[in-house]
Amino acid sequence: MQKPKTQQNQRKLLVTTALPYANGSIHLGHLLEHIQADIWVRFQKMRGCDCLFLSGEDAHGTPVMLAAKQRGIEPEELLKQIAKEHCVDLKGFYINFDNYYTSHSPENQTTIELIYSRMQEKGDIYTKIIAQAYDPITKMFLPDRYVKGSCPCCKTPDQYGDNCEACGSTYGPLDLIDPKSTISGSTPIAKESEHYFFRLSNYTDFLHKWITSHNHLSQEISNKLLEWFKEGLHDLDISRDAPYFGFKIPGTKDKYFYVWVDAPIGYIAAFKNLSKRRPELSFDEYWINNEKTELYHFVGKDIINFHAIFWPATLKSANFRTPTAIFVHGYLTINGQKMSKSRGTFITANQYLQHLDPEYLRYYFAGKLNTKAEDIDLNFEDFNQRINSDLIGKFINIASRCASFINKKFENKLSQNCFNPELVKQFIGRGDEIAHAYETREFSRAVRIIMELADSANQAIDAEKPWSLIKIPSQKQRAHAVASLGLNLFRILATYLKPILPITSEKVETFLNIDPMNWENRHDYLCNHTIRTFTPLLQRIQDEAIHAMQTTNPITI
Repeated sequence: MQKPKTQQNQRKLLVTTALPYANGSIHLGHLLEHIQADIWVRFQKMRGCDCLFLSGEDAHGTPVMLAAKQRGIEPEELLKQIAKEHCVDLKGFYINFDNYYTSHSPENQTTIELIYSRMQEKGDIYTKIIAQAYDPITKMFLPDRYVKGSCPCCKTPDQYGDNCEACGSTYGPLDLIDPKSTISGSTPIAKESEHYFFRLSNYTDFLHKWITSHNHLSQEISNKLLEWFKEGLHDLDISRDAPYFGFKIPGTKDKYFYVWVDAPIGYIAAFKNLSKRRPELSFDEYWINNEKTELYHFVGKDIINFHAIFWPATLKSANFRTPTAIFVHGYLTINGQKMSKSRGTFITANQYLQHLDPEYLRYYFAGKLNTKAEDIDLNFEDFNQRINSDLIGKFINIASRCASFINKKFENKLSQNCFNPELVKQFIGRGDEIAHAYETREFSRAVRIIMELADSANQAIDAEKPWSLIKIPSQKQRAHAVASLGLNLFRILATYLKPILPITSEKVETFLNIDPMNWENRHDYLCNHTIRTFTPLLQRIQDEAIHAMQTTNPITI
């Protein structure tokens, strides 16, 4: 097929996922975000974009400090252990970062101190005395989530100190009825302390405009965030008292930057660290000016306020560029329920990897993801059916049924001519529609179109019945051409699925004896081309594997 003349895409993109918190294992909920971002990045790279993909450990805060203490090790040692485990799990699902770093780094400390100094110069920092919940036994101030009691509004017991899961009310930890420290079990007392605040209110007009313009956010997220403006934006408490694991605020003895101040700055730190290995990367081009580069964050809806209100204001105060867009996804449920260890619906990445192919989860998530921040349910009966029906029964079936003809009857060589040019043209033409679906993160639409094409390919093969034609000497060449057509259509489908199924695509490239597939070489047609012997590319899921995954204990490093 004639390949149209195209100009190489010169876009430069920097893409991040939220930094996984360094006090626990990667679970399937984390993977929803990482897989979504990885698919998008792989698509951009297939299109010829210069696309950087960054993430790393969210390393600071009270939970990390307490988790290290519980293990009898220093926080730095815990970070090494957790980061090693996280990297193994993410690589296991083929999440291909250009750099996976940590917020506990010299680059991050230098950057947050620079940003803080610029905030001071602009008059955006002030201090005031506040009263906080204090544990008299452990002698530490308690984060809201470390205080539990009955909701002061609806009286529901066992609620955290920031909001009630039963009635949705928000409050302070000392407002709880019979509040208790989750660390010591003691009743917290109110204790005053001087805290440092960022004048978020100075950026009300800027943030309102940023949230509602230039497609920085989807309409549903933009509307949700505008609720924050009804009462006026509250200034952000950016300090925490010792003991605390984090970076000390310059000029203080016992004050530390709140983890949600330095965590997003970890994106900048990861870029700086990468630029040490890639000196051609310009910091100003990516983080000061936004004329030539694009910056995207993939995050969950639970942390959108930090990324779409606090983070743009922080960047604006420090004279850095703001994100091009923030892509927000919903929560993951398992068989219709919240992830829960007691219900057997809390599944770690490691548990999954012990029993199932990671590309199956990538495909399943892709088949459900779109631009909305709606929750996604991983229903294992549906999961089983979609993989076995779509990937094995439709996609892989094309190769397995056609390859045997070419391998056994035609010495591994495809026919010299294209059997059905119009059908091939149709497959190639749908590529623009699929590309648009990938670009706009309508992955479910991309998958739907690809499977429609897979159905068409199977129908075309069934209509010709090459297994019958091969038995008729005069029709042998027609059987050859039909089987060759099937493999060419299969190659186009594999190209479209490559962002989702990177390893299977590599196996396809090896089997078909071709160069790495990109978005443009789908226009090529393999004629008189020698392939290799076909071996199974994917296996059907067995019910026993799903059951074993749900009941297996994860392996930790």
